Amino acid sequence: MGKATVDHSKYQKIRFDIQDESAIMTDILETIPYEYPGKDVEVEIPTAEFTSVCPWSGLPDFAEIQITFVPDQHLIEMKSLKYYLTSYRNVGIYQEHATRRILDELVALAKPKYMKVEALWNPRGGLGTRVVAEYPEKNNRG
Repeated sequence: MGKATVDHSKYQKIRFDIQDESAIMTDILETIPYEYPGKDVEVEIPTAEFTSVCPWSGLPDFAEIQITFVPDQHLIEMKSLKYYLTSYRNVGIYQEHATRRILDELVALAKPKYMKVEALWNPRGGLGTRVVAEYPEKNNRG
């Protein structure tokens, strides 16, 4: 049996349309009052449906995201959060940057006592990625 030759040149110029980060709908985010200030609760918001795209290839990146926070005065309104997270769908952004950006924008919105965004990105090429961003920052990470 002879060795088959495959011409891969047809893939060299393929790019999928991607949006830049200006497509992320930060302005849609809303809060609702937390009615028990001074009484801590831990809120966990999981989603297994987060998608963005690789800024280099335009191929999709999928992640399970868990947002955990202790509110001070505000809770995150869920419908607005769903639209916000969905707005990443065609945005070309690195996995680490998406995770950090989500944390930064939600902290600016809700001003929690504590927040953590953990993203478990599906493997591509055999490598998966787990990215964790926290507020306030952990000290002494030399």
